[in-house]
Amino acid sequence: MKIYTRTGDKGKTRIIGNDVLYKSATRINSYGTIDELNSLVGVIIANLSTKTAVLHDELEEIQQLLFDCGTDLAISAKDTKHEFIFKDDNGAVDWLEKKIDEYSDKVPVTKKFILPGGSKTASNLHLARTVTRRAEREIVKLMQEEPINEAVLKFINRLSDYFFAAARYSNVLEGVKDIQYRNSKPVFR
Repeated sequence: MKIYTRTGDKGKTRIIGNDVLYKSATRINSYGTIDELNSLVGVIIANLSTKTAVLHDELEEIQQLLFDCGTDLAISAKDTKHEFIFKDDNGAVDWLEKKIDEYSDKVPVTKKFILPGGSKTASNLHLARTVTRRAEREIVKLMQEEPINEAVLKFINRLSDYFFAAARYSNVLEGVKDIQYRNSKPVFR
């Protein structure tokens, strides 16, 4: 099987449902950013320390869910043959919320913004949080142009919160303190 199609030589790509779009299309940007995020999560997994290895399985599950999200975003709005994979009732958002609550209970209380960073794992998780936010912006832009699977948007919105909580928890696991933004007023209650 050849992995090249030559369609991209003219700046276009085929999506699920056989529509051919320019690679600069909003739909391509939305699932392309999800693909970038999935690759970043793979890098995070590959670089987990012995102390943060407890995150391995859940990060791998997030990769699986991100692939589902990307697949759904790659389905043409005109396609009537393919069904969305990602469902609102798949429990993914609830699972993330439980993880967020669990990790929030294990870190020092903060009322101020913190600087992204700390341990290597935490720094990478903060980077994943920002890429997730960019993916969310791309998905919202797509949603303004044509219908999407809104369950994907809900999951991606919660995922950025998960990465924030997991980053803070990683710092606790590594014994590294979060650094508060010096000019932050109390923002978290």
